[in-house]
Amino acid sequence: MRRTARSVLVSLLAVVTAAGGLVVPAVGAASKQPVATGTGGAVSTVELLASRPAIRVLKRGGNAVDAAVAAAAVLGVTEPFSAGIGGGGFMVIYDRSSGKVTTIDHRERAPFAMHPESFFENGEPLPFNDARFSGLSAGVPGTVRGWAQALRRYGTMRLRTLLRPAIRRAREGFVVDQVFFDQVNGNVAYFDDITTTEAVFLDADGTPPDVGTVFRNPDLARTYERIANRGPRVFYRGGIARAMVQAVQQPPLTSDADHTWRPGVMTLRDLEAYRSLERKPTRVNYRGVDVFGMGPPSSGGSTIGEALNILEGYDLRNLPREQVLHYFLEASRLAFADRNAYVADPAYFAVPLRGLLSEGFAAERRELITEEAATSPVAPGDPYPYNGSSSSGSRGEASVTVERSGSTTHLTVADRSGNVVSYTFTIESIGGNGIVVPGTGFLLNNELTDFDYGSTTHPNRVQGGKRPRSSMSPTIVLQNGRPLLAVGSPGGSTIITTVLQILINRLDLGMTLPEAIAELRLSQRNTPTTLAEPAFLETAEAEALRARGHEFTSVPEIGAATGIEFLTRRLMRAAAEPTRRGGGSALVVNPR
Repeated sequence: MRRTARSVLVSLLAVVTAAGGLVVPAVGAASKQPVATGTGGAVSTVELLASRPAIRVLKRGGNAVDAAVAAAAVLGVTEPFSAGIGGGGFMVIYDRSSGKVTTIDHRERAPFAMHPESFFENGEPLPFNDARFSGLSAGVPGTVRGWAQALRRYGTMRLRTLLRPAIRRAREGFVVDQVFFDQVNGNVAYFDDITTTEAVFLDADGTPPDVGTVFRNPDLARTYERIANRGPRVFYRGGIARAMVQAVQQPPLTSDADHTWRPGVMTLRDLEAYRSLERKPTRVNYRGVDVFGMGPPSSGGSTIGEALNILEGYDLRNLPREQVLHYFLEASRLAFADRNAYVADPAYFAVPLRGLLSEGFAAERRELITEEAATSPVAPGDPYPYNGSSSSGSRGEASVTVERSGSTTHLTVADRSGNVVSYTFTIESIGGNGIVVPGTGFLLNNELTDFDYGSTTHPNRVQGGKRPRSSMSPTIVLQNGRPLLAVGSPGGSTIITTVLQILINRLDLGMTLPEAIAELRLSQRNTPTTLAEPAFLETAEAEALRARGHEFTSVPEIGAATGIEFLTRRLMRAAAEPTRRGGGSALVVNPR
């Protein structure tokens, strides 16, 4: 893969796909905007190059699912360190024809040969980076299966058509921005250990591609073409599958690699056996609207739902801002304690989901909140009496939320008929496990480090065929049975608190969706300190919260949300981040 500088004039030229294809802008693009209002459909992503093809799909008569897949495929090119076909995700869909919300789970699975001590050496669990940068951390990717299932059940267009913008983008390239450069730069020490990763993502001198140059990925373009021409099965059988297995079992090391890369155990059987699943969403009623989220193995829907149920007992709209934030932090603290103890792959552990989302359990947990900050970690509660069963012999093992950064991407789409998609997908850490599959152009995930891999007894322990617990929280809100808003975010376990805070801002505090997304963020996940964005720490609310006993750790930013709100049945407002992660891109079909 090679990349060259282009003039501004050349970068602004448009290129067109083959006959019948979608128009794709060239390597450069006009400035992206974080808010757009109009009719006919709406799209919000982190990247203008992904939002544009999705809008074109909507203009050609495609629906929200079609547009979401088109945007996601482009993001696999332009955001390769956050998401791609080497990973997995969760798609929440509102289907206008049935009036129902459903979900597509294409979370990665552990290879069948994995076991609770797979990440142990000499009787101790591996340090995180040793576990991550290895073949061991790669789960069986689910994204391609997920796209295919979503389109088969709810789409109107063919995958081969929807992949064309991504194929052209990978071949023609795009201009490297500061975020892309920084993400490569943060991984150079490991990327230069792997021959294929070095060849794709580093220049000849071993440094990241410069900001302003054009990055191309012809190998990924060819991989997309194979999937487009031969269908999703080609990803799970044949040459691509064999290359994945080889890369996992024998990471392609350079002669001067300076880290130990442990082999994994993924096999062709693991790939052939992978299936995405359609699951019921979680649902809670909050302030008269129905909030739908992703159920286990994601902890997003259950944790947000429990926190909302706790907060339902407070008249947040009429309280001082700092008191609202105090209750938000305390509800998050308690909900995370329960999330850490009870949420795992439901095929391997009987998650007490009904109990976790019950009003009775929320009331019990709410009684623990005082006007002072609790000391973390707080203990989990017992949801089993509210789940229709005894807790005897069923109680989960508490764990602590690990504070490490994660990367993901989220997109939100609505079409003119009122179908809505809220979609979060990922390869886990920035750069996944650091291994580009030879000849394919995509990075593998390190999703298996989302297990509680240091425990052999936790409900979320490593087991063969199991899906690790996730924090991804794609969310759709209905009012009187019709879409009101949809939202989601990247950010590891801070995804949950980001989406929760946006919902409170919008539903309780009367902010517009753009205001709710732009608001300064906090994240309490049953940890000794609360993460806070720097500007918040200078506010009067921060000082008041300190007086209540809250302690803060400053982080540059939390999350990178996108969302859509229905202002009327036809009028939509798409919203993305104005500044976080370089700012997002909101577009509508017919701007007002």
